[in-house]
Amino acid sequence: MTTPHAEWITVGALAEGFAPEAFILPQLAELAGKQFNLFFANGWEITHRFDAEQVHWSAADGHSSGSANYRATSIRPGIYLVDFLKHEHGQDRSISLVLDTLTHSFTAVIGRLPRESETHEGLYHLALAGKSLTRVDAQFFHGSLDTPWRDGGCPHAPTQELVGIRNRYRYSPTEVYEHIYLNEHYYAWQCLEGVEQGLCDTDRAHYYKIADELYLFVWREKIVPTLGLVMIDLKNHRSDGKIFGYAGGSFDELSNFPVSSYCNLINITVHAHD
Repeated sequence: MTTPHAEWITVGALAEGFAPEAFILPQLAELAGKQFNLFFANGWEITHRFDAEQVHWSAADGHSSGSANYRATSIRPGIYLVDFLKHEHGQDRSISLVLDTLTHSFTAVIGRLPRESETHEGLYHLALAGKSLTRVDAQFFHGSLDTPWRDGGCPHAPTQELVGIRNRYRYSPTEVYEHIYLNEHYYAWQCLEGVEQGLCDTDRAHYYKIADELYLFVWREKIVPTLGLVMIDLKNHRSDGKIFGYAGGSFDELSNFPVSSYCNLINITVHAHD
């Protein structure tokens, strides 16, 4: 008896599978004409000005400025998720901003995909060397909106409130996934229906609480280099975000596509501690 073999696919092929009749949230028009001054806890000051299609950024020190097309959504009034790609110093980076106008704070996630040479080292050798098994990088920054940073100015914080939750996510009539949030560093996923049906894995995860029952969830995959980032609203059973990776088998084209879902709780596992 042979074991069925599920095929891993590229992020570009995943985007094509998700696209038909996807439950994508519409692009918000309300950011057009607005400007936010982001005061980072690390001392950076970067202004972001929005028009209908592009975000224009400028650092106070003059070392960074530019423009890019952006996507802006909101699954909770007063809290925006803004996503765009930035090409600087010969490298593409994923920029995701959680702009929280309710607490006048923000969280920024800067993601980087591995270069081709970084993907040649096998998982076994990475493990023996004590290195991360995923070569996808994500950095997290916090700060205040339109007011200089002061300690405690951003309530967004790492959380374990998702740990133990098993959730089902339907992204379209054909694409359904299950997530199990195992612990503060890892989660497991499997595709129940869709172009990745039969595939599953356990990957590096990051969880931040933004507000009551509202979370920023980021994962970094190790098989196909992928950065996933979504806002999860457990109260309203909705998620929205994006998946970022290389479009094909080569390393010369990017895919950064939106994903939105209707989600529901399957169960919660609580581990008793003696």
